[in-house]
Amino acid sequence: MIEFKNVSKKYDTGKEAAVHDISFTIEKGEFAFLVGSSGSGKSTIIKLMLKEEEPTEGKIVINGQDTTYLKQNKIPYLRRSMGIVFQDFRLLPDKTVYDNVAFAMRVVKATPKHIRRQVSMVLSQVGLADKAKVYPNELSGGEQQRVALARAIVNNPSMLIADEPTGNLDPNTAWDIMELLNDINLRGTTVVVATHAKDIVDRMNKRVIRISEGSIVRDKKGRYDSED
Repeated sequence: MIEFKNVSKKYDTGKEAAVHDISFTIEKGEFAFLVGSSGSGKSTIIKLMLKEEEPTEGKIVINGQDTTYLKQNKIPYLRRSMGIVFQDFRLLPDKTVYDNVAFAMRVVKATPKHIRRQVSMVLSQVGLADKAKVYPNELSGGEQQRVALARAIVNNPSMLIADEPTGNLDPNTAWDIMELLNDINLRGTTVVVATHAKDIVDRMNKRVIRISEGSIVRDKKGRYDSED
C-alpha cells in the first residue's frame, strides 16, 4: 500500500537531511500514526507520500506503483487514490457544505446522480446530514473538519492521509474526529495520521512510527512514548 525504501530528503539550504534513510511499509487496511516533535520530519514524509516533495534518494511505492520518478502529469491520478485532510480544513468559503464535498466528485467528472447519492451518504456518515446547505463560517471547528473528512472520502480512496487533523480542535472534538477516522479505517480504508497529540495516540493504541531528527527511532503498536 505505502512503502518507503531507504528514502532520504535533503533540502538546498545545506542543513542536515529532513529525513534520512527511512524504510517502512504500511499495509492495506492498516491504521498508523506518524509522531514526533515539530521539525522531526513527519510532515516531510507526508509530503513525500503526496508527491509534494521528491526524494533525494530511495524509492517510494504507493498502491503497487513506483512513484519515485512519477511524471508531473500523472500526479493528479495518484492523488485520486488518496483522501487528504489538513489541520486548517481548507474548505471553500463561498460554497455550502454539500458543494464543498461535491466539488471533489465534480473534479473527477462523476455523474450528477452519483454525486447526489454519494455526498448524501458521506454527510450522514460524518454526522452532518442536516448541515448540507450551511456555509463553512456557520460551522464549528469540529464540524468543519467533519466536512473536510467527508470531502476526503467521498471518492472512496484506498487511503486517507491526515496531517495534524486535530491540531485546531479542543480535546473532546479532537476525539470525535479520531473516532470518525477509526470508523473509516474499520470500513477498509488505510489511514495514516501525522500528529503530536500524545493523549490521542495513547488512547487509540495503534501502530506508532516515531520520527526524531529525520530518522525512524521506533515502529511498533502502543503508546506515543513507550519504550521497546
